Amino acid sequence: MSDQLRCLLIDDQPLVRLGMRRLLRGGRYEIEEADDGDTGVELVRDTGNFDVAVVEMRPPGHDGGLSGAATIRALLKAQPGISIVAHSRHGEPHAASAAVEAGARAFVAKSSPTIRLREAIEAAVESQTFIDPAVPDGRPRRGSRVTKRQQQILQLLADGHSTAVVAKRLGLSTETIKTHTKQILARLDAHDRAHAVAIALRASLIE
Repeated sequence: MSDQLRCLLIDDQPLVRLGMRRLLRGGRYEIEEADDGDTGVELVRDTGNFDVAVVEMRPPGHDGGLSGAATIRALLKAQPGISIVAHSRHGEPHAASAAVEAGARAFVAKSSPTIRLREAIEAAVESQTFIDPAVPDGRPRRGSRVTKRQQQILQLLADGHSTAVVAKRLGLSTETIKTHTKQILARLDAHDRAHAVAIALRASLIE
């Protein structure tokens, strides 16, 4: 029985895809390529059974195709079990936040050392989360640490649970969870829940 992992590379630049293919060569990965999100999603729908997809975080409206976030959501709809690694030209916090919110397990900047992409892919296929150390604002400001309870909430949010599920798990009301979430955003100087999760992961506040 083969232990190869099927990997889909989605990027509009052939040289970037070639670089990623060379980085992953060595027998563990069976690689397919697509130059845009629409083609990648169609490929998953037609063949399925991919273990991981590396998705370029293209901005909305780029060439009229799917954005990076839309591609991630469409891939997860087409194959719910696929692990997603998002990558972007730079390590912008908003790109990492959008990727995590859409359902990516990992985010890496194209400007980072090549080892970061391999680390991100390997983490994703093991159902782990990886946020590139190059992403700025990765650590909370001094004096703005979250409480133990807020760490619990952040961990559950990072695991993909809704506010209602988090409340049920912790035996609290949804309003209490919402209040804690607002405090978390303020303490971490985060734009939204996904950004807060990215910051907390980078700061090792959660796993």
